[in-house]
Amino acid sequence: MKPKFLIIPLIACLALAFGAVGPFNVKAETVKLTYSNFFPPTHIQSKLAEAWCKEVEKRTNGQVVVEYFPGQTLTKANQVYDGVVTGLSDIGLALFAYTPGRFPVMEAVDLPLGYASGEAATMVVNDVYKKFNPKELQDTQVMYLHAHGPGVLHTKGKRVEKLEDLKGLKLRGHGTSALIVKALGATPVAMPMPELYQSLQKGVVEGALYPMEVNKGWKMGEVTDYTTSCFSIAYTSSFFVVMNKGKWNSLSADAQKVIEQINAEWIPKHAAAWESSDMEGYRSTLLLGQSIFGLNPKEAAKWKAAVAPVIDQYIDNMNKKGLNGKEIVDFTMSSLEKYQK
Repeated sequence: MKPKFLIIPLIACLALAFGAVGPFNVKAETVKLTYSNFFPPTHIQSKLAEAWCKEVEKRTNGQVVVEYFPGQTLTKANQVYDGVVTGLSDIGLALFAYTPGRFPVMEAVDLPLGYASGEAATMVVNDVYKKFNPKELQDTQVMYLHAHGPGVLHTKGKRVEKLEDLKGLKLRGHGTSALIVKALGATPVAMPMPELYQSLQKGVVEGALYPMEVNKGWKMGEVTDYTTSCFSIAYTSSFFVVMNKGKWNSLSADAQKVIEQINAEWIPKHAAAWESSDMEGYRSTLLLGQSIFGLNPKEAAKWKAAVAPVIDQYIDNMNKKGLNGKEIVDFTMSSLEKYQK
């Protein structure tokens, strides 16, 4: 009797020899992408972005390779989003607030709603995006969003314990935080975070609103003296990670699926990083000998009342644009309450 042979296709033989067949086992043409990020390379949020790039390359078996450009080396902080739209970079990470008025719906997240954690803020910004799917973000492919912990007051040379202490102070502010600064009676000075250190050193500004992590992550604790933990008006700044739509559409369906899986995993990673870096910020600030103090309940209520018009003005502005400002704010607040119970 003649022996029976099983004819195995070549690709199956290769699978037996080198492992199970998957969507990225057969080498296809490599797609190379660029990623622009304004965070310095040593910052934990920059390290996470770089880790995302490596994870994409790893899980696509090298079919998608992302070249990473931190520290504004490809596009400046306020140019990142437009840079992605026009193709200066394929992917970008920056703040919505660096281009005021460009992202009206997403600006609701940055209002002084009394944020207590970066984890809550990150969940809120993703909730708002999913709920409203705003037109303002439809010229890119959104990877994911995240947001920092409570933005509080940091000053150089002057201890601020009362609302009256803010009068005449020049404070760095951008987007919604600039409106908060003005509502508190201080003078806002717009500038991106990478310019703040020298501006504090030289006396261009006397303080700023930002989360505690900045005192270590951006070394701002070296050039400030006091932290006023004004949690009743704590705001957040929300961040986008977006990809050029043309580049996204050029990827295979398998590559897109893998990247979407990674995106979902990276949201809680960023949220946890904001939390841990805020704790490091507190530790670093205290080791530098700085004074950290809070507001008494009566004073906290005064600050909250002072910034209430910022929220009202946002609602009015949205209504004028044909959007339901109250619905957006109410949803944002209810989302925050859900995560801060």
